Amino acid sequence: MNASPVHLSTEELEQTMSEVLASPTDEGTLRAIFVRPSEDERRSLDEAELSQETGIVGDRWVDDHWQRLPDGSSDPDTQVSLMNARILEQISGGSHEAMGLAGDNLIVDFDLSEENLPAGSLLKIGADVVIEISQQPHTGCRKFVQRYGKAAQQFVNSELGKKHHLRGVLGKIVGAGPIRIGDKVRKVPSPPPLKGRG
Repeated sequence: MNASPVHLSTEELEQTMSEVLASPTDEGTLRAIFVRPSEDERRSLDEAELSQETGIVGDRWVDDHWQRLPDGSSDPDTQVSLMNARILEQISGGSHEAMGLAGDNLIVDFDLSEENLPAGSLLKIGADVVIEISQQPHTGCRKFVQRYGKAAQQFVNSELGKKHHLRGVLGKIVGAGPIRIGDKVRKVPSPPPLKGRG
């Protein structure tokens, strides 16, 4: 994938926020699936298998990832990356190919903000897959700047951007299974607190 979108200005990015803030908060949709078989390679999928051991089948997370545990294995808290479809469509110019340049696995029409989906929240995709949102921050790197522009990188990492997790979130697969584009994305309700014994 080598599409190069037109870089938006800060003012243009600010104008997209009303649309982003209207993202569904309880039930949304999986809009795109991308895997990274190797460095700088992106593959768009219609469906994928998610595994607690290997992450998304076909993705390089298990063998080649930037976040490692002391034993050298890839950190499961960063198995999957998710990004809001509405902001990504804006900074990528609406091109599906350019959306893949972000490097995120799952593009969702869903509110990923800190208020709606804090660390520890569970997100269900399709019938079986459940992802636990990680505390590990997700920020725009050097390649993000090259692909979408300095203004986009600064915008998604601004105070507003961090509040709404515009760069996206990282997650751990706690429920494995298949997913496909068009699947529903839902928050898993938190269990009620245990009542003390009287």
